[in-house]
Amino acid sequence: MARVPAAVLKALGHLPRASRALAHRFTTRRPHPTPELVTQPHPWARPSPTTALLDGAPRRRLKSALSLLTVVVVGTWLGLLIVGNVRVPVGPMNTTMTLRPSLTGGTKINVSPLGALQLDSHTAPVRLDVNVDQLDPERAQALVDRPERLSGLQDEVTRDVTHGTRDLAVRSCVAVVTGATALGLAVYRRPRRALAAGGLALTLLAASGGTAYATWNPDSVLEPKFSGLLSSAPSLVGNARSIVTEFDVYQKELARLVTNVTKLYDATSTLPAYAPDPSTIRVLHVSDIHLNPASWKIIASLVDQYKVNVIVDSGDTMDHGTAAENGFLDPIEDLGAPYVWVRGNHDSRTTQRYLERLKNVHVLDDGKAKTVAGLRFAGIGDPQFTPDRTQVPGGDAANELAGARLATSLRDQKTAGTPVDVAIAHEPVAARQTDGEVPLVLAGHIHRQEMELLPYGTRLRVEGSTGGSGLRAVEGKHPDPIQTSILYFDRDTRRLQAWDEIELGGLGLTTAEVRRHLAEENQPGATDSPTPTPSPSP
Repeated sequence: MARVPAAVLKALGHLPRASRALAHRFTTRRPHPTPELVTQPHPWARPSPTTALLDGAPRRRLKSALSLLTVVVVGTWLGLLIVGNVRVPVGPMNTTMTLRPSLTGGTKINVSPLGALQLDSHTAPVRLDVNVDQLDPERAQALVDRPERLSGLQDEVTRDVTHGTRDLAVRSCVAVVTGATALGLAVYRRPRRALAAGGLALTLLAASGGTAYATWNPDSVLEPKFSGLLSSAPSLVGNARSIVTEFDVYQKELARLVTNVTKLYDATSTLPAYAPDPSTIRVLHVSDIHLNPASWKIIASLVDQYKVNVIVDSGDTMDHGTAAENGFLDPIEDLGAPYVWVRGNHDSRTTQRYLERLKNVHVLDDGKAKTVAGLRFAGIGDPQFTPDRTQVPGGDAANELAGARLATSLRDQKTAGTPVDVAIAHEPVAARQTDGEVPLVLAGHIHRQEMELLPYGTRLRVEGSTGGSGLRAVEGKHPDPIQTSILYFDRDTRRLQAWDEIELGGLGLTTAEVRRHLAEENQPGATDSPTPTPSPSP
């Protein structure tokens, strides 16, 4: 405290006590408070950045923004997944177009079961997926009837894609707004917040579309990336530039392929109806499908029309046995009958393991026996896998050894009191080794139907190609016929009584033919008396 001058003190001494106290109050200097003593800020004072950060307001705003963005992204994805696709006819094909969130953009064309093509068509956070669902026989036939239309096919496809893309854009806008708004309403329970999510989703989609349009690269079709079985397409078809320079040759090849594929669809569109005896066990024998997707439609139709109890596949369902082909096998679960299968020389162990996981499929190998639909089957897979060029094929010797192992298993089953009714092997060479051990053995491999009564009484039934020798067959001048059989077994004796040979004839003809055979016709002294039952196409 500061000292008061003596003259002032003397003057104060002559004042009354109250006056002296008042004067002392005004003449005494007190120290100003230090900043450390201020605990409350002034109401009008602006808070420091440190104080604002401690309040957590920006953190709450950031958390709210991230929450909204998450709702928008998830809602957009759900909307596109559920309702964001359109079915579009492109040339002679039916396709499904869909937008998908993506970090790289581009276009992906799925051609099941062959694989996919990827195009670097644009750079944006959305990808265009095009799934080729099926060939339309009517539109393909129109191209066959009027080959001059092939010259305008490119313009037609361009118009179809443009129209489909426009419809997809409108549908995608509705899908993202609906998805984001619905999810926002479920999360926030506030309409304004939900509408904000829908508006932000639409803004993001519009920005992505603008980016895709700005970065569109039409030349990407000249440098596609192939995956799956289509990875061999460049070597089979040639590059895009050679097609352009030799378009006349390419046009003729395209017309031939379209013609053959159209005949295939025409022939498989209607199959003959037949009312089998309900007291028999009916077995559908198929073989050598070789990755032909038309086979599943044929098999499903026969199962329904003939009331088939069990399907037997004697191998070569695949073409290369790769994991990329496995999705081709999925329709087996929905064919409507149990599926008994043995491995062919085009089926890998990977194929076999995949089939073992499918419901309603019974994989037989190493002489394994199983009772299905009242019949006892045993089979062995082909010991060779010919698509693997690093392995040296064992030829007939390997198949003879495999057949001997199957015959040993058949003898063991007979000794155990559980005799096998039908044995299955892919190669006829292997099947012949079971002679005398089983009443009937089924095989495939040679792509034509044969019936042979072996020396010791076993009947060998060889099936043709139910896939018409596979997709490669449509490259030829006349595709191979599709062949399959219905085998009728007595329910009590479990012996073969008769069989119907079914052929989708030549595929240059749009007819299906059924030929009935009786087991007795192949006995010594009997004469062949098949009763053909042709069924013309509509």
